[in-house]
Amino acid sequence: MKETCSNIEKEVLDAQCHHWESTFSEMPDMFGEAASDAAQEAAKVFKQEAKTKILELGAGQGRDTLFFAQNGFQVYALDYCEAGVENITRKAAEMGLSHSTTPMCHDLRTPLPFDDESFAGCYSHMLYCMALTTSELEFLSNEVRRVLRPGGLNIYTVRHIDDPQYGTGIHRGEAMYEIGGGFIVHFFSEARVEHLAKGYEMLFRVTLRKK
Repeated sequence: MKETCSNIEKEVLDAQCHHWESTFSEMPDMFGEAASDAAQEAAKVFKQEAKTKILELGAGQGRDTLFFAQNGFQVYALDYCEAGVENITRKAAEMGLSHSTTPMCHDLRTPLPFDDESFAGCYSHMLYCMALTTSELEFLSNEVRRVLRPGGLNIYTVRHIDDPQYGTGIHRGEAMYEIGGGFIVHFFSEARVEHLAKGYEMLFRVTLRKK
């Protein structure tokens, strides 16, 4: 999948971090406290495969992080917003889950701060459809594969190009559109999923097993 990024407004994409930071600071429970349906389904898959040490990307305010920790997983949760990481750290301490959660502030456009083959599984809910270019997604996919053990699972969710909001709002390059609230969404096609699955065995959309 060869795409040009010449029309992407880099400063606008970079500014998303500050936008999320201010949003999380103003609304510490923006998405509620209950775990997402995606996390609940992912937990079932991880348990079936005895994957207990997992990496969560784009952990946000921690509703899925804390759910995983409550269900016996050792979770390393990354997010580039300090407000989100601080929220996860505080809630984990209040819930007695600090021993099973490791929240970290990290920009996923840079190398993951872990050794090769460190994790049995990786999970992310809507992280891949943030303001990340195709080249950045390729880099991230390779980094996830690097830190997964052989047979490790990468489970992630995205928004599809059949979504009613695809093509609406302000076009920010590639398949990215700035929609309500100033948030930029990168919409996925099946071809994009398959392109990012290089080096994996595709189990079902979207669960990838490292070969």
